[in-house]
Amino acid sequence: MSSKESSRCGSYEDYKETADWLLAHTEQRPKVAIICGSGLGSLADLLDNKTVFPYSDIPRFPSTTVPGHAGQLVFGRLQGCECVCMQGRFHFFEGYNMQTVTYPVRVFFLLGIETLIVTNAAGGLNGSFNVGDIMIIKDHINLPGFAGQNPLCGHNDDRFGVRFPCMSDAFDRELSALAKQTAEEERCGSFLKQGVYCMVAGPTFETIAECKVLQTLGADAVGMSTVPEVVVARHCGLRVLGLSLITNIVVTDYDSEEKANHEDTLRITNSRAQDLQRLVSNLIKKI
Repeated sequence: MSSKESSRCGSYEDYKETADWLLAHTEQRPKVAIICGSGLGSLADLLDNKTVFPYSDIPRFPSTTVPGHAGQLVFGRLQGCECVCMQGRFHFFEGYNMQTVTYPVRVFFLLGIETLIVTNAAGGLNGSFNVGDIMIIKDHINLPGFAGQNPLCGHNDDRFGVRFPCMSDAFDRELSALAKQTAEEERCGSFLKQGVYCMVAGPTFETIAECKVLQTLGADAVGMSTVPEVVVARHCGLRVLGLSLITNIVVTDYDSEEKANHEDTLRITNSRAQDLQRLVSNLIKKI
């Protein structure tokens, strides 16, 4: 871990320093932020009048180490709406704590962001799901949180939010309904699903027994990200829409020869990326 990373403590002053630096280096004032999951960074390519900041140039910003995550913050206009896109997110399995994983979300809040769209690549647990489906996240299961790894642990700064935030409304119902309407208009309805996303810590993919446990818990898809960012976004009062691209169907049969791997995740993501781009782009017009 670099000296830049090890010195990060996540105080209000840290977040403000980062936000102030960004505000000083771009005239754009976005209200919508998009966090792009594995292989989904091409969403940022849709932006016009782009201003691009490599994470390494941004004060106190973490660095991403995962293939498929470009590692840059892109400001621009999408369908006339000013947006900022994260081309690459941060993960607990990279060795970061939860406060570092969610660092950009509080920066977004200080930038004036009101709506957060989170995307990810996920494994399908629901037997009716197919590879290439897009799932609107209606709820989540925070397994790391069950083990005490919650980004809100520790001192609460009331300037961001209340000590005990509600999570029964983590995903905005109006935005989810708008996403469904947009998908039908864009002829994406045939592969649009809705369900519960479960976060595991990773970096290992799940065992067969673990997949069966997650199905019993009511999860429809599983991945290694997203939930910490959603928790912090809701703590800050942001509206949240979550979209999972189903890149593989989890293995629940001991006789199966199928094996999950990151390369297949990126390959499937690339094949469906244009549909997801079209969905998000046309949704932005309506927000």
